[in-house]
Amino acid sequence: MTSVIVVFPKIEDAKNIKNLLARSGFHVLLACTTGAQALQQMNHLDGGVVVCGYKMADMIYSQLRDYMPPQFEMLLVASQNLWSECSSSELVCLAMPIKVHELVNTLGMMVQAQERRRKKAKQKGNLRSPEEQAIILEAKRLLMERNNMTEEDAHRYIQKCSMDSGTNMVETAQMVLSIMDA
Repeated sequence: MTSVIVVFPKIEDAKNIKNLLARSGFHVLLACTTGAQALQQMNHLDGGVVVCGYKMADMIYSQLRDYMPPQFEMLLVASQNLWSECSSSELVCLAMPIKVHELVNTLGMMVQAQERRRKKAKQKGNLRSPEEQAIILEAKRLLMERNNMTEEDAHRYIQKCSMDSGTNMVETAQMVLSIMDA
């Protein structure tokens, strides 16, 4: 779940926005008044969205954006006359005064996009090396040869054993090979 941090110069505003977002189903970790507090929290997370005003108690939004970890995005809530300074592709802006449905919808789109990117990156990380693929193929070949299985049945068998035992498919294929070679 993508975490949200709310930073506004007045703690009442930050808490009100935090409560509104929490009621709308977002995972809001912190409502604070300084960029330093937000940065401290960000350093313990693997990504999220910062909803902030133009100016905080200790810095302005651009300074916070410069110090933020790269896996975080910023939703800036500011008056439209300040947007001319905000010409960054890493920044989403909403006009003051805030309209609840615009805030919730915009944040929802940002969270969905971030979760899609995270899922895509995770899937890329799950690609198997040629050696690992060879182990799985060899285990399937052995199952097909000795147990008269189709390739699909052998794959399903390794996959099911993998899920049942809580190991990955490569480890399960290695177990199949060691048992059947014995």
